[in-house]
Amino acid sequence: MQSLSLFLLEKGYTKVKLKLAKTNHFEIKATINGVKGLFILDTGASSSCVGFDAIKTFNLDAEASAIKAAGAGALDMETQVSKKNHMKIGAWNKKNVVLILFNLTHVNTALMNHNSKPVDGIIGADILKKAKAVIDYENKYLYLKQ
Repeated sequence: MQSLSLFLLEKGYTKVKLKLAKTNHFEIKATINGVKGLFILDTGASSSCVGFDAIKTFNLDAEASAIKAAGAGALDMETQVSKKNHMKIGAWNKKNVVLILFNLTHVNTALMNHNSKPVDGIIGADILKKAKAVIDYENKYLYLKQ
């Protein structure tokens, strides 16, 4: 039987290594607008997000947003939106990526309380759907199709 990896690579997917954090989240390295960062892979997050404190780091143009964010124990958080970003994860890349900006302090506090590294943001279902993502939980790989 053909391996999942070989099957997906033959179908044009790229392969990206995932790291399992002590919190049981997968961490992934990604580049936004040419700047590398550390992110949590979160299939339950509807949108990919970056913390307010990383706006300058990733050269984001932020606009006001009426959307309120919720998740990880926080509700009705103020957000901003940044459009037309370039994201790269491994060999996969996409232009015109929309990112939601909000205060990630509660997320990073929780991570650090469990001896994990703070993150710059979250890769959510929006990116995973665009990339037709396949997660190999056992071998800790993410497959993305250009």
